[in-house]
Amino acid sequence: MPTTRTLKTLNTVHRALVKVTRGRLGWRAGGMPVLELTTTGRRSGHPHTLLVTSPLREGSTIVLVASRAGDDRHPDWFLNVCANPEVTVRAGGGPWRPMRARAATPAERERLWPRVIADNRWYRGYQARTDRVIPLVLLEPS
Repeated sequence: MPTTRTLKTLNTVHRALVKVTRGRLGWRAGGMPVLELTTTGRRSGHPHTLLVTSPLREGSTIVLVASRAGDDRHPDWFLNVCANPEVTVRAGGGPWRPMRARAATPAERERLWPRVIADNRWYRGYQARTDRVIPLVLLEPS
């Protein structure tokens, strides 16, 4: 499993790519849109911004996968949104939008998961690597 340092380094490199290309590259990964997500740290109370992929949208709701590449631990951003669901999001360098994050209910996840893995096979592999149920996070306009 990737370490926290590795994941942070990958996110830093990805952000640098977006910056160096002035947004011409980096807003898609693995065939999915990439979003900037700002959460509030559950312990620090400070804002944390990272790039995440969004495999699915349903109307104004954005679906994120809290996979951490199939690790047995939840990603920090997921723990942050569980503690403080008020987030801001922007796509493609556009305007920031306030949203509210929540974990999908078991019924929602059961309905959405097949759609997530239909076009994004690595999520299926991530789920196979771990005993935890990988949460889906729904971002809804606030």
